[in-house]
Amino acid sequence: MWQNPGVFPGDQSAQGGYPQGGYPQGGYPPPGGYPQGGYPQGGYPQAYPAAGYPQGVPGGYPTPQPGFQPGYGGAGYGEPAGYPGPGQGSLGEDADVKGFDFNEQSIRKAFIRKVYSILMCQLLVTLAFITLFVYHQPTQMWVRRNPYMFWIAFAVVIFCLIVMSCCGNVRRQAPMNFIFLGLFTVAESFLLGVTSSMYDGTAVMMAVGITAAICLTLTIFAMQTKYDFTAMGGILLCATIVLLLFGIIAMFIPGNRIVTLVYASLGALLFSVYLVYDTQLMMGGKHKYSISPEEYVFAALNLYLDVINIFVYILTIIGASRD
Repeated sequence: MWQNPGVFPGDQSAQGGYPQGGYPQGGYPPPGGYPQGGYPQGGYPQAYPAAGYPQGVPGGYPTPQPGFQPGYGGAGYGEPAGYPGPGQGSLGEDADVKGFDFNEQSIRKAFIRKVYSILMCQLLVTLAFITLFVYHQPTQMWVRRNPYMFWIAFAVVIFCLIVMSCCGNVRRQAPMNFIFLGLFTVAESFLLGVTSSMYDGTAVMMAVGITAAICLTLTIFAMQTKYDFTAMGGILLCATIVLLLFGIIAMFIPGNRIVTLVYASLGALLFSVYLVYDTQLMMGGKHKYSISPEEYVFAALNLYLDVINIFVYILTIIGASRD
């Protein structure tokens, strides 16, 4: 037991000190322990040496001798009971990785920058295909003479979309995720180019401008609004099914411009809400649900699909109104 219960050996306010010369060279006494099963009679000295601890030793403690055993409940002498020793810390190895919260602001900002960088590359490729197919007459004639290319591109789009949506390892591991995303982007851009070649060039460029304005406005709105759209996943799913059924019914009413305009308007509205929803999922933070920063390819894919669907429906509206 301590002579002075209120004084701990590591407290520099204590009076007295350790014995001159530090701890014994051979460590603590033999396994028999201290006399009477306890500490030496009379307790520890009442104060540290007047000159303090030896200079040049980290923390001022004497350097432990070989064979030194842990002291009073820690990694060594002078540490309170319960103090974690080497390898017993709260973080452990790879603490800089395991200790990160993916909602941390710096990580989330880097994730957003990566997603929008990928999205911009996708949109530039798509715009290049659309421009080529709309304004280059030989390309238009080649596509019309080889309609099988349309169905090959359509099959590639469906295959890549299913793989990236259902196989988490594929869309998370580089370079496999970029390979599938690149194939999907090229095939989808080819389909959009073929579709745009059926319309007048002025109508196509008007649809591109309107789509860009809508997407920019909705992105700013999603980042600034206090409303949380991430809780609307179930509602959006139901609305998508309704729109799909409406489209199937509209197939049996060909040539009806009113039905086409209504269908395209509902589609543009639905995917505008999807754009806000996916943007807030990517932002995380204050929203109810968020997407992991590991899913940067999947996040870019979602935003890309929203943008091109808005473009297709806007182009349909312009084409139907100019019929």
